[in-house]
Amino acid sequence: MSRMLMDNGLALSPQMGWNSWNHFQCNINETLIKQTADAMVSSDLAAKGYKYINIDDCWGELNRDSKGNLVAKASTFPSGIKALADYVHSKGLKLGIYSDAGTLTCSQTMPGSLGHEEQDAKTFASWGIDYLKYDNCGNTGTSPRERYPKMSKALLNSGRSIFFSLCEWGVEDPATWAGAIGNSWRTTGDIEDKWSSMTTIADLNDQWASYARPGSWNDPDMLEVGNGGMTKEEYRSHFSIWALAKAPLLIGCDLRSMDKGTFELLSNKEVISVNQDKLGIQGKKVKKEGDLEVWAGPLSKKRVAVILWNRGSVPANITARWADLGLDSSVTVNARDLWEHLTHPSIKTQLSALVEPHACKMYTLTRSKA
Repeated sequence: MSRMLMDNGLALSPQMGWNSWNHFQCNINETLIKQTADAMVSSDLAAKGYKYINIDDCWGELNRDSKGNLVAKASTFPSGIKALADYVHSKGLKLGIYSDAGTLTCSQTMPGSLGHEEQDAKTFASWGIDYLKYDNCGNTGTSPRERYPKMSKALLNSGRSIFFSLCEWGVEDPATWAGAIGNSWRTTGDIEDKWSSMTTIADLNDQWASYARPGSWNDPDMLEVGNGGMTKEEYRSHFSIWALAKAPLLIGCDLRSMDKGTFELLSNKEVISVNQDKLGIQGKKVKKEGDLEVWAGPLSKKRVAVILWNRGSVPANITARWADLGLDSSVTVNARDLWEHLTHPSIKTQLSALVEPHACKMYTLTRSKA
């Protein structure tokens, strides 16, 4: 079975952590990475499951060394990546890094790994790297299907278990082939910190729902929660839909200065538990009436996760009927509101709520004992 190729034992649930790009782009250094690891632990987000501290583009020198090895940028990572990995590991966290299946990375400030896959994978392993995001710039026009398997194989040969995150932007429908070689794959172009981008990406990612499973996930890109371009309700919708869609939960804001509201969104254990549910089935859009949507998916123990999402500009009642959710019409459920932390007992035939503009309500439905 070809899917077993990337059987590295990782990603049995979607990855959780932080990535530097959305907030910092190229303005990164080893102090920031250490402080982020510190903040992940001290804020208690690490205890909620956020484990990966992922360095994105711009960490390396433009030129390889005399032996052809990638080199950490002396001005910003003077201690080197291994020392940084040791520090992050000492906090009980994992360190991720970035490369590219091309000649140069997307920033054009450092070399890609095309033609150096085995060497770079061994370098990453020797540094103690736990995760590789692999981008698609400078790709010389050859298919991702030719370039990405080489790094997958190199990581499996590296002697270290390294999570493989494919980032070819959804150009060749990676959901249909990347499960065999990676743990997650981007289904779309880059997210932006605005409502129109987030909603468009949610829809694009949704069409690939059936391909997600434990070990390999659709990736609609990193979280923008806390970066300031959306309202609290819009961010709550963003986080809820990403959780239901079994998307990676990779925080993209500055953890050192996040406000209380941002922390409360990112740390909601009940929403996280939907994302991390061991059944591993991606929830999807099951009903749409204009701007009013129902998203849902099965969870373990015969439970169902439901989101009532108002994408319009006025408050509206949204109803999910049992038929929309794949439930038998005779079933009675207890509906747990995951944001209000309240349980509504003995609900029959349908679930309805008044939902504010750009907001959502999220529930888990548990069958009542007869």
